[in-house]
Amino acid sequence: MQELNEVITGCRTRIMRQGSGTPLLFLHGASGAARWLPFMDRLAERHELWVPEHPGFGGSDTPAWLDNIGDLAYFYLDFIRHFRLSGVHLVGASLGGWLACEIAVRSTAALNSLTLLAPAGLRVQGLRKTDIFMLSPGDMVRHLFHDPALAEAALAQPETEQTIETSLKNRLAVAKLAWEPRMYNPHLHKWLHRIDVPTLVLWGRQDRIVPEGYGPAFTGLIAGSRLRVIEQCGHLPHVEKTDETIGAVQDFIGGIAA
Repeated sequence: MQELNEVITGCRTRIMRQGSGTPLLFLHGASGAARWLPFMDRLAERHELWVPEHPGFGGSDTPAWLDNIGDLAYFYLDFIRHFRLSGVHLVGASLGGWLACEIAVRSTAALNSLTLLAPAGLRVQGLRKTDIFMLSPGDMVRHLFHDPALAEAALAQPETEQTIETSLKNRLAVAKLAWEPRMYNPHLHKWLHRIDVPTLVLWGRQDRIVPEGYGPAFTGLIAGSRLRVIEQCGHLPHVEKTDETIGAVQDFIGGIAA
């Protein structure tokens, strides 16, 4: 894995990159992307995988221009142009899935496909999301997984001064982007029809953060999109059900190329 620190739109950005082939840009969720994880190895087997830490998160700077999710969307359009990427497979998880939608409604010129893993970003009447700002760090981890053993294993990882500082920085960034209104853009639903690339929406059946009933809300607004629900899975299908999730993503992308 190659680690880069690149200045883009005036923001020093930490980026992990590995693999070769068509570019795949992965947008992380609220917990950040401090470490290279097994699902990333799987994606990098067939693609040139790019995993940046968003401005305001982790090892990236917090630029003065960062005020809302739209600012991040325009940053990533600049990111794609900076590295001269084309035919990008854009994959976003949770907050990153919301961000991926915000990018795609602005421009799909450099995109070849869109994959949304339990995205935030919408509000559906009668379907209650968990207010992540009301959870303790430990409860937040427990809400992410369906399998409690995975949550406890994550909580058993030793904390360092750096990991604590990174967690606090990430929480501050999420609050800046999604405190009010909570984890959604009240205008996004009006523009999802602009997404004109093949789109896959993946959800864990037992998602306790954003219930899987949100899946049809996205597919109903993105023409031609398809929904796949993964059983015995919480909010992080790429982590909790890596084989099934990566298999679905690769089948989807392979079907586009065929």
